Amino acid sequence: MPVKPIPAGYHAITPYLIVDGAARAIDFYKRAFGATETMRMPAPNGRIGHAEIRIGDSAIMLADEHPEMGAQGPRHFKGSPVSLLLYVADVDATVKRAVDAGAKLKRPVADQFYGDRTGGLEDPFGHLWWVATHIEDVSPEEMAQRASKAHAG
Repeated sequence: MPVKPIPAGYHAITPYLIVDGAARAIDFYKRAFGATETMRMPAPNGRIGHAEIRIGDSAIMLADEHPEMGAQGPRHFKGSPVSLLLYVADVDATVKRAVDAGAKLKRPVADQFYGDRTGGLEDPFGHLWWVATHIEDVSPEEMAQRASKAHAG
């Protein structure tokens, strides 16, 4: 049988997070988002060279910073321009659990004009997360009208 170009259990795009403290990050993601660890490969000096977790149906790869290879986390750059969107069944409970586990609330949970109930977080390692529950299907036309109203106010 030929090898699949995208391995089973992965999507076409898989986030790869670089963190200062990958072992602590894995623990945080377990507590905050119910992640399960599927692999861990140690690196020299007690660091993690590569690890994988699953949150829901998605894989996330992560590793400790390795500056000698150009791999540095968001704190090195004084923040991250990239964010992750996590859909969950109960955004309010998930955001509370993440804050209780050490995340910083960046935007309180609220209903949005585009049909999601969403809150924004920064994890203890500098990565930005939007956590959402889809609460309403909104047509593109209705979304445009709602966006216009939301931005006018």
